[in-house]
Amino acid sequence: MKTGLAMAALGATSNFDWVLPVLAQGETVVPFTEWPANYNPAAAVDRRTFDTRTLSGPFTPKDQFFTTQHYGHPEVDPAAFRLKVGGLVNSPLSLSLDDLRKMGGTELVAGFECSGNRRPVQGLIGNGRWTGVPLKTVLEKAGLKPDAREIVFFGADRGKESVNFRGTNYDVEQQYGRSIQRDRALLPEPFLAYALNGEPLTKHQGAPLRVIMPGWYGAPNVKWLAEINAQADPYLGKFQANWYRTLRGEMINGEMKWVETAITHLQLKSFVARVTKSGNAHKVTTIVLNDGTPIKAVEVKVDDGPWQMATADPSTTAKYGWKLYNYTWNGAAAGEHTLVSRVTDATGKVQPTAEELEVKKTFLEDNSQHPRKVMIG
Repeated sequence: MKTGLAMAALGATSNFDWVLPVLAQGETVVPFTEWPANYNPAAAVDRRTFDTRTLSGPFTPKDQFFTTQHYGHPEVDPAAFRLKVGGLVNSPLSLSLDDLRKMGGTELVAGFECSGNRRPVQGLIGNGRWTGVPLKTVLEKAGLKPDAREIVFFGADRGKESVNFRGTNYDVEQQYGRSIQRDRALLPEPFLAYALNGEPLTKHQGAPLRVIMPGWYGAPNVKWLAEINAQADPYLGKFQANWYRTLRGEMINGEMKWVETAITHLQLKSFVARVTKSGNAHKVTTIVLNDGTPIKAVEVKVDDGPWQMATADPSTTAKYGWKLYNYTWNGAAAGEHTLVSRVTDATGKVQPTAEELEVKKTFLEDNSQHPRKVMIG
């Protein structure tokens, strides 16, 4: 069984293979001049970025999908794995992978970025075809009690933390955890995935089971999912209440107030991911990420010229997947040029400039327009 969303996305992929951004014969990649000279997509064992210049299709290969985490990569035996579902439920569960497969087999196309993804590389990003079971199915099997208002996800990854309370530090072991409220947990979208692009999850991608929150940043997509706990009170773990927050100024009742918000939905964003040359023409490929709101337009500007409309790649139409847009740049003169993209969604929201985000103090959720520089020979 596949959702209509996934079927539509997969159908588009099979029907439009010819539009995928694979390099054609004689086509070459034009370097970004601001790209770090020492860039390494796998700079550390616990971190990997996706080199967007190698973009070759709608889905990110499993060995290139970005990864970052806080407590390393736990080893979880798939054969012995059991997902524990407890707390304020009528029937506590202990589910094997086979149990989950019997409940699901649904496919979902979803792309996301780390909330810390930003210039110059923009590599903490990926788009995948996930196989799994809707969270709602599991929660309904367990049966939520009336006072279960918060659904908490705990990963198998854990580490030592120093928790400060009014000047005193308490050293404790904590699991990576995130939560969502009951009403959102029971929507069709939240997803428990055990496969990526038709293959079992890799260790880097949270094997054997992870959370996918379509249209959200990466932090809530808990990897190595070990436990789901239903509780009455808000969850206040480090990575929920402190680590993944945005501080920005907002005018409220005519006064600037400094507001902290949790990292949840993807902010509307686009950026130039790759530029290629074929003959006298240059193709500018842009990646768009957002929360699933339909896209109205993507535009590209060269230097100080006017905004020009880019064309949607019909292989990337899934509601929660990334969207690829292409703009053909003809007659490029020799020398260095600046390229920038912006996206507008169906509600009229426009991707902000860096100047418009100056009221944001923390670096997370940087969805500002990103000027890229290229040298034309």
